Amino acid sequence: MPVSTQFDDPYFSLENGMAETAHVFLAGNDLPARFADGFHVAELGFGTGLNFLVALQAFRDCGCGGTLHFTSFEAFPLDMDDLRTALAAFEGLPADLARAQGYPERLEGPDFTLRVIVGDARATLPEWDGRADAWFLDGFSPAKNPELWTPELMMQVGAHTAQGGTAATYTAAGFVRRGLAEAGFEVRRVQGYGRKRHMTRGVMP
Repeated sequence: MPVSTQFDDPYFSLENGMAETAHVFLAGNDLPARFADGFHVAELGFGTGLNFLVALQAFRDCGCGGTLHFTSFEAFPLDMDDLRTALAAFEGLPADLARAQGYPERLEGPDFTLRVIVGDARATLPEWDGRADAWFLDGFSPAKNPELWTPELMMQVGAHTAQGGTAATYTAAGFVRRGLAEAGFEVRRVQGYGRKRHMTRGVMP
């Protein structure tokens, strides 16, 4: 189980990381039902890459064909050996990331493009020229990593969301929900994963 010594927080659920991703980030964004050729997922916090791989497998399984675009913003990239070790605990994941020769700042496959933008998202997201159809907001706990949950950054998330786009996160912290609402999302608190009572999802009208 990988744990960040900087933030004293695990990279994914202690119960089941794949199941957490499926509940919070896939179901929270109405996926895989919304997948289509050219669909663009953006993420705050690439971590081990687990969310990307679960999303890629769901994209492949849905049979919509075409290309999935995935852009992630990561300030503290893991060493690739640590990343591969963390992912080795899970069965059934696509092997695309494990085969990468180095850290996947840019990686392409037959049905996906992955870009990991390394640096503080508060500086790199405003410079991004893309718009996401779905956001995976997966920074460390807001109590331990508040920089990735500021109202200003949530405004940037909103500004880089396509019309009808969505956002989901495991946290139900009030200031995060307010930040997303101020950014233009219609925000709801819904059932969380595992022991977490609630999580947050938003839709951009």
